[in-house]
Amino acid sequence: MRSRVRAVRSISTRVVALVLCVGLLGAIAARSDAPSVDIQVKEAWIRWLPANVPAGGYMTIINTGAAARVLVGASSPDYGEVSIHQTRLRNGMNEMVPVQSIELKPHSPLRFGEGGYHLMLMQPKRFLKPGDRVLITLRFAHGPPVDVPFEVRAGNSN
Repeated sequence: MRSRVRAVRSISTRVVALVLCVGLLGAIAARSDAPSVDIQVKEAWIRWLPANVPAGGYMTIINTGAAARVLVGASSPDYGEVSIHQTRLRNGMNEMVPVQSIELKPHSPLRFGEGGYHLMLMQPKRFLKPGDRVLITLRFAHGPPVDVPFEVRAGNSN
């Protein structure tokens, strides 16, 4: 009988130790350097243009986290190239300038729209029309990428 009691205690002790180890590993993983998902994207849409010309992607990105995040790029299976641009006034003329990164301040929205930041979508890989959805992945300097469905819209229908 005593050997059974010792065996049960031994197994119980091992189970408790295992549970504690799993809990500890979970706590360590939760405290890793990877930030939680703290990016929200709203009003994501692409201006549809006829023919095979570059299109603009617009959205509002909200950093809901406590630390700044840095947007460093974007990609899509539906476009050969996706880049971040900003429209700037230079010598009295608007020009679109590629942007390498954008800092998203904590608890602040950043609107991508005409006359400002936008995604430049080039080399469509399929025929797109108003009403279609396009998946664009936003990449950040630190943390996981964010997949965003964009709606294709005609003209100025923002």
